[in-house]
Amino acid sequence: MRPMLATKGTRPPAGAAWLHEVKWDGVRALVEASRDGAVRMTSRNENVITAAWPDVAEAGAARDLLLDGEVIALGERGTPDFRALQDRIHVRRREQALRWARERPAVLMVFDVLRLDGRDLAGRPLEERRAILEGLRGELGAWQVPDAHDDGAMLAEATLAQGLEGVVSKRRDSPYRFGERSPHWLKMPHRTRASYVVGGWRPQEGTHDRLAALLVGEPTPDGLAYRGRVGSGIGTTASARLRALLDPLAAASSPFADEVPALDARGTRWVRPLLVVEVETHGVGYRRLRQPSFQGVRTDVTAADL
Repeated sequence: MRPMLATKGTRPPAGAAWLHEVKWDGVRALVEASRDGAVRMTSRNENVITAAWPDVAEAGAARDLLLDGEVIALGERGTPDFRALQDRIHVRRREQALRWARERPAVLMVFDVLRLDGRDLAGRPLEERRAILEGLRGELGAWQVPDAHDDGAMLAEATLAQGLEGVVSKRRDSPYRFGERSPHWLKMPHRTRASYVVGGWRPQEGTHDRLAALLVGEPTPDGLAYRGRVGSGIGTTASARLRALLDPLAAASSPFADEVPALDARGTRWVRPLLVVEVETHGVGYRRLRQPSFQGVRTDVTAADL
């Protein structure tokens, strides 16, 4: 099962037909719980990720449930920050996962219920599912149910002021369609963030092995379109992790469908276009990312998903 996805919008729609929620900056997860307390968490691309989040998996309800939500952690500003999750996403050994859980605890924000005590709720209207979810608040342990709001413009203003990622607007009558990107759900991020595919990397000047910048692209019908270099946000730890992920993908030539400028191509180590990264930018100008900043690796999204 893959979660239902939102279509990008420009502003929260007005009117009584819509509910509006905070857009969380974290890792999307479908969470399946059973009466014996067992919990199974899967990512957007159906990978089992339970081992990475023992504090989340062991903090919820002992009841037959299928939930949709977002795993978040607080960053330095005290708001949800995807980068605060980076060291935890790839962990699978329990001892290491528990250590990270103590140092950077995470929490599950639940915004939909798709099964309850054997009853399939996915085909029911969102408004009905939200009412059922509200009634479960006291039974979900440390899993949190954030409020839904009637006024999307108000929520957009409040989330912008609080430094939150944005708003998701959903039609009250919308059923849940697994794996579908629906126009009945709209996402309005305050910051321009998107996922891109890595096609190469450049070493730091004067070194041979210290990764300093990524060359990224956007999948299009004509192939992988070059969107520029990303160097900001890649510190020592991120550089080492990226090298470990990219070295096995080494390739002899550029994977980009268009020509990479000579200045960018000089010294670049090409890779097969499989690794997906999250990048924050000031938009795209002349088909290049403006002031891009590396935010992390997306293990829950594949190049094919993009």
